[in-house]
Amino acid sequence: MQLRNTTDTYGALAKFLHWTIVVLIIAQYFVAEAADELPDGIEKLSLLTRHKSLGMLVLILAVVRIGWKLANRGTPAPVSMPAWQRKAAAASHGLLYLLILLQPLSGWAMSSAANYPVTLFGWFQFPALVAPNHDLHEGLEELHEVLFYALAVVALLHAAAAVYHHAWMKDDTLRRMLPFGGRRAG
Repeated sequence: MQLRNTTDTYGALAKFLHWTIVVLIIAQYFVAEAADELPDGIEKLSLLTRHKSLGMLVLILAVVRIGWKLANRGTPAPVSMPAWQRKAAAASHGLLYLLILLQPLSGWAMSSAANYPVTLFGWFQFPALVAPNHDLHEGLEELHEVLFYALAVVALLHAAAAVYHHAWMKDDTLRRMLPFGGRRAG
């Protein structure tokens, strides 16, 4: 498997980053939901600390993914589709990247406003993004939740479009990004 993208498929690094971010975001949902179910205490604090670390990992991987995308312009040739679909795909990708960046940034700012540290698995602590402020914390908590639901909706539309292309259009849109997929032979 090639590291870099080719005209037929995305490279190993692009696929790894894509699917790792997907898995981490799904895990984030379940970790946050589990923490919400717990009473205040050490177990809840431990889950929230893990949630923050995973969120910062998503942020780091998203920045690497965007950097790789900019440096590795040899992306697969687009499948034949109408111009409006190409524009919709480009817009949805841009929106996904924006939401994937804003989601952990809003969580980091929310923790900063509550005067809670944000670490990467205890290895190091990130600096506070904002000064402690209760009202700001409350607003950022709402924003963090809204951004998650927006991300979920856009991601589901993105996945549905890939399945549509695969099942109905019979093209290689989905296959090009599957972990061990490429274009069909022949």
